[in-house]
Amino acid sequence: DFFLGQIKGSSFKPLPCHGSYFQLLSYQSVSEKGDKEMAEWMTKEHKLAPIPVSAFYKDKTDHKLLRFCFAKGEETLRKAGEILKKL
Repeated sequence: DFFLGQIKGSSFKPLPCHGSYFQLLSYQSVSEKGDKEMAEWMTKEHKLAPIPVSAFYKDKTDHKLLRFCFAKGEETLRKAGEILKKL
């Protein structure tokens, strides 16, 4: 809930996730990049390291979803939220 509160107002749309340390975010309204390219860009340019969800599919289906781990301290999640709201 804390992480979701931090990204509120961003263009990223969360998918319902229950009983997990991970949150899936759709970035369809943020960029047309593929999920692998988007994850690499975010890591290099913004120091956020999401996982492209296509990596979990045998056929590498790209739904423009990224997986974020929110098992982090509040300050780290706050900074991540600030970055995501600027994109």
